[in-house]
Amino acid sequence: QVQLVESGGGLVQAGDSLILSCAASGRTFSSYNMGWFRQAPGKEREFVARIRWTGIRTDYADFVKGRFTISRDNAKNTMYLQMNSLKPEDTAVYYCAAAQLWSDISGAYNYWGQGTQVTVSS
Repeated sequence: QVQLVESGGGLVQAGDSLILSCAASGRTFSSYNMGWFRQAPGKEREFVARIRWTGIRTDYADFVKGRFTISRDNAKNTMYLQMNSLKPEDTAVYYCAAAQLWSDISGAYNYWGQGTQVTVSS
């Protein structure tokens, strides 16, 4: 079992940057593919980025390509999301999740964090 805790959210202005972290407990973190999702008020949860358990392969939603970077440090049981050039439409609760499958579908993820709020003002 994997327990996930996100941190790093906050209130920023458009164009600013943030780094989200996802700390995992459990010795099996390195065997899971990891993902970031987000949910804005009144909207469904959507895929943001994912990274293979090796850390070699990554994938991004079109709306964050070139602005966000996902990474992980298996030695530290931590995953990151570097967010640059933030826009007001990036405002959402950001969740990290762990999956044994390689997927951009939230239903494929077995474990979820509690989320961290990111608010981008214009």
